[in-house]
Order: sequence, then structure tokens, then C-alpha cells
Amino acid sequence: MNGSTGTDTGANRIHIFDTTLRDGEQSPGISLNTAEKVEIAQQLARLGVDVIEAGFPITSPGDFEAVQKIAREVHGPIICGLARAQKGDIDAAWNAISDSERPRIHTFISTSDIHIEHQMRNTREDVKSGTRAAVAHAKSFCEDVEFSPMDATRADVEFTAEVCTIAVEEGATVVNIPDTVGYTTPEEYSKFFACLFEFAPSLGDVELSVHCHDDLGLAVANSYAGVLAGARQVECAINGIGERAGNCSLEEIAMLIRTREDAHGLSTGINTREIARTSRLVSRLTGYVIQPNKAIVGRNAFAHESGIHQDGVLKERSTFEIMDATEVGLDSNQIVLGKHSGRHALKDALEQLGFVIDGNALNQAFKRFKAIADKKKQVTALDLEAIVSDEMRERVESHDLAWFEVEAGSKVEPKARVAVNMPSGQEQVGESGGDGPVDAIFSAIQSATGTDAELREYHVAAVTGGDDALGEVTVVLREPADDGRHRTASGQGVATDILEASARAYIRALSNLLDGAAISEAGSATADVASNLTGP
Repeated sequence: MNGSTGTDTGANRIHIFDTTLRDGEQSPGISLNTAEKVEIAQQLARLGVDVIEAGFPITSPGDFEAVQKIAREVHGPIICGLARAQKGDIDAAWNAISDSERPRIHTFISTSDIHIEHQMRNTREDVKSGTRAAVAHAKSFCEDVEFSPMDATRADVEFTAEVCTIAVEEGATVVNIPDTVGYTTPEEYSKFFACLFEFAPSLGDVELSVHCHDDLGLAVANSYAGVLAGARQVECAINGIGERAGNCSLEEIAMLIRTREDAHGLSTGINTREIARTSRLVSRLTGYVIQPNKAIVGRNAFAHESGIHQDGVLKERSTFEIMDATEVGLDSNQIVLGKHSGRHALKDALEQLGFVIDGNALNQAFKRFKAIADKKKQVTALDLEAIVSDEMRERVESHDLAWFEVEAGSKVEPKARVAVNMPSGQEQVGESGGDGPVDAIFSAIQSATGTDAELREYHVAAVTGGDDALGEVTVVLREPADDGRHRTASGQGVATDILEASARAYIRALSNLLDGAAISEAGSATADVASNLTGP
């Protein structure tokens, strides 16, 4: 396969197309601001992905701004913007990505009859003419154009092949075959590719891609089947996040290709030692906790409970481990600082972790580091990641925690006083009781800010082990909108004190809710066109 994509086109090279910031952000409850999206994109570049699908620019001014900023500031990967097969979408996508060194427009239209009849309410002829016009228009802006026949695996293969042929004729350089609703099986997917090659020989002249959802738990298996069938690009997301049950997990497909190279002879450009850090960053910013038994990056992925397993691993790790934990960067907490470490030592440690910060940003991180180092015996690399990520988020919040007081005990009704720095610069103080100290703090924040959001989720996790571990709290809030659609937003907080971390997380979630960074529970950024903005 080849095509004018600007990527390495070796026959055995699999290109990794990351859609964490587009399909991943459409997960219910995820609301990333521009700074967070840029931070993730920079880390994806360090990870070595070939393409970053930075967003869906037409959905909102905020998404457009984020895609544009990524296009201007992130170097290395192709920066891609998604667009429906409509002129306005394509114009918006190009305006957002045009400053990238390597721009790509990704346009899509459904080819399944169920979508054509019930969602789009048009005809097969409309789909063909829409494909031709959309790809031609995108091609007028940039050389690198990707086309997706949405819901392809539930569509008539001959019709899908006809539509894909039109896309190639108009200049598409990549054709993606999405399993949009996670319906197909590996055997069916392989046969679908074989039929496409039979009915659309021109597909052999471009790069084929796979985009699989995990509704039946087959996203990675189906992606792998597509690769073996001839696809040379895999569309995936960190931690497998995405619409409904999520996408193909980037870390799983990347390590499958790396670990079983003996079976298929394929490779990627992924720097696997950045996998664990990227996973933690995305989990921290999205509020999506990684389950302990998650392959590759779960905390139990390289843990052994069984005595037989432990005995074997102690004698020879390969007896029960097919990968080395260091391959995915799970040894990154070797960096250790203490309360006597200075600013230079902190800066050097952060640079080792890939964070290049200076000036006021370094001063803020150092101030936070000293406050935490006074309470912890040692500050590890994982702590530093949490501190820096937390500070980066804090600088863009419209509301901020000033201070708090809590009175609680087995014989005392919990009470809390919380001061919040408001967008106006004023400090507002709220006071409230509650069922417990955390509930009292949340109620006091509501009193201070004059809000009444509903707490939907509350998660606490330790960044590292030990009695003095940093606690990381994730809060998801819900607020009914005027149009009756519920809106959700998440926030995270990090501190040695769980009450402080909880207050920070709640205020950040509230900021996202009030600042328009929330999403509807249907998963779309804008309600008026939500039904048509899902993507492949």
C-alpha cells in the first residue's frame, strides 16, 4: 500500500492514527480544555504516533481553537481534522489545521442502508455524489485527504467499494474502513477487506486504515485482522477511550504488534517506553480511571498473586510474562526528590520526564513541589507528573480554591467553610454541613459559588504507594441545561490531603461546567447537530 500521506510507507510499517482527542473526547463525561488537549497532543508526539486526529473543528469554537493550537504548536505527527462530507465542515477543518507542517483532512459519510435511510434520510446516489464533492473539495486544500465510509461493516460491500472508488478517483490518499458500532468479527472483517480489493482494485494504490469500536470487546482483534488483511493504518485511542464502549486501545495494538513481530513481521514507530506515562496523563485529564486488570497499563498488568506464578517469575520472568514492564515505561518512578531538593534539581527531573518548563510555570511547579515535599518523605516521578499536570490545569481554571476548613469527628456533625476565587477576582466564602467531610466541602463550594450541580461520580486513587502517597480525586458533575439536555463535566485534583484534592477536583469540574467545557450526556459538543456529529 502507498499514498501521498507523508508517512513511512514501508510494506511492513503500521501507521498509528491516534483519535484520543476526537473520538476519545466524545466519551460521556470527558471535557478537555484547550491547554489539556495541547498537553496530550505533545505527549502523543513524544509517544511517536504518526497521525493525531486533533478534533472535530465544526462542533464548537472551543474545539476549533484547540485543533488550531495543536496544528501550530505540535510538530512531528500529521495533524488531522475531522469533517462530515459537507462544505462547511471541510472549510472549518482546513482553517483549523492549515498551519500544521503536515495537515490532513478526514471526511466521512455513511454507506450502510440503515444510516442512509434513518440517519441521513437520503439515497445511495446522494452518498456517491456527496463523496465525490467532499473529497474533491478537501483535496483543493491539501494533498493528504482521508475518506471513511461510516458504518461500513454493516453496509453492502459492493456499494461501499463503489463509494471508496469514487473517493480514490477524487484524490483520497487514505481510505478508512470503520466498524463504527463494533458489530463485526475478525473473520468477517478479513472477508470484507478481501471483497473490497476485488470490487475496488484502486484501493491497492492508497493506504487502507481500520477504525474499530469495542462494543463486543473485539476492537483490538478486529484491528489486527484488518492489518493482516492489508490495512497499514490503525485508528485507536489511549486507554481505548471513545464513543460507547470505546475504540481500539493504542497501547494494546502497539504492544501486540511489537510483541508478536515473529508472527506477522510488522512494526510501528511507537516509542513504547512512553506508553505508561501517556496512559496516566490521559486518565488524569479525562477522569477515566484505568481498571486494575487493563492490559498493558493496568496496575495488575505485571503483578502476580498466584504462588505458582510468583515462583516462576522469581526464577525466570519469561515463565509468566510475555513483555518486560520496562518496555512500556513502567520503571519511570526511579526519579526521587526530597524536601531539600532545589529548583534546579526539580527542573532537571522534569526534563528527564519530558516536561520543559521555565519562568513562572517552573516557579509555580516548584512552589507546589515544596508544599508536597514537606508532607512526603520522597517525591517520585509519578508524583512529579501529577504535580505538573495539576499545575497546568490550574492556570486555566476560572474558579480556584483559596482555602478551606473542615470540622468532623465521630461525635461532631461535619461542617466545612470553603473560599473560592471567582472569575471576577473576588473571594467568596461558603459554609455548609453534610453527610461527611467531603459532602460538606462540596456543599460549601455550592454555597460560595451559588451553583447546584449534581454529583454523578467521585473516585479516589493513590498516585503512588505508601502512607504519604499523593491522592488523586476525580469528580463528575451534571447540570440540566435550559433545553432539557443534561450536561456533564469532570475535574481532577491532586494533593496529599484527600479533602484538599476533593475540593480542587470539584471546583475544576464546576469550572468546566460553567465555562462551557461540558458535554451533553449524548456525547456531543453541540446539541443542535449532535445526531450527525459522531464520526466514524
